[in-house]
Amino acid sequence: MPELPEVETVRRGLTPAMEGRRIVATRVNRPDLRWPLPERMAERLTGAQVLRLGRRSKYILVDLSTGETLILHLGMSGRVLISGVALGQFVHPHPAPQKHDHVVIELEGGARVTFNDPRRFGAMDLTPTEAVADHRLLAGLGPEPLGNGFDETYLAGRLKGRQTPIKAALLDQHVVAGLGNIYVCEALHRAGISPLRKAGRIAAARVATLVPVIRTVLSEAVEAGGSSLRDYRQADGELGYFQHNFRAYGREGAPCPSPGCTGRIHRVVQSGRSTFYCPQCQR
Repeated sequence: MPELPEVETVRRGLTPAMEGRRIVATRVNRPDLRWPLPERMAERLTGAQVLRLGRRSKYILVDLSTGETLILHLGMSGRVLISGVALGQFVHPHPAPQKHDHVVIELEGGARVTFNDPRRFGAMDLTPTEAVADHRLLAGLGPEPLGNGFDETYLAGRLKGRQTPIKAALLDQHVVAGLGNIYVCEALHRAGISPLRKAGRIAAARVATLVPVIRTVLSEAVEAGGSSLRDYRQADGELGYFQHNFRAYGREGAPCPSPGCTGRIHRVVQSGRSTFYCPQCQR
């Protein structure tokens, strides 16, 4: 599932093609994705001007001139692709319709935004912009890890007394929003913290070092366009490149890249997900 860097990369790719433009036509090719699509979705989108594209956790938020916000989640295999408009030095022509093109948005100036999702775990909803923070998908989310609300004091307070492993605590979207399996593995490896360690037993000084590491890993991943492992593509169809910089994730059996460490990367399963770490240098 795309995590914060992938969703932020898609948002950045969509912004120049969508912001300030009016939606001239919308095609909704099925009634549902993971959940039913909004009633009269095509009618409510068509004619609206796109005011702003934002992101909250793993959701893209499209503020419209109608006073509504389109909430978009990519799910497991969802892609949002742009065509018919210049992206950098290139103009991508409109592709032939594909089987899993579920929502197609035509914008003034010839741009087209297509949501394609073979597995249909993605989601879309329309909600009043003024109440978007209270939407069932967004209410209760923790602070953004790249925002001012996420700091050493906050994280130490949320981890205090928790008996769950630190990896599970960081994946809890109520603790911090947008982190997923890949980037938690990478951050914990860089910080030298075992994913198996109880969250409440990590000293405050080590928590203080973890926060900037999380920020650095996410920032580097965004600049690399995210990580493409299976289905993920940027809005222009290009792959992300951060997977080439993985130090732990997916590297089972490989030598640990930490300077001076002679260990190897191990894989264990935690809560049904693969965890990659070095038991020698992560304590």
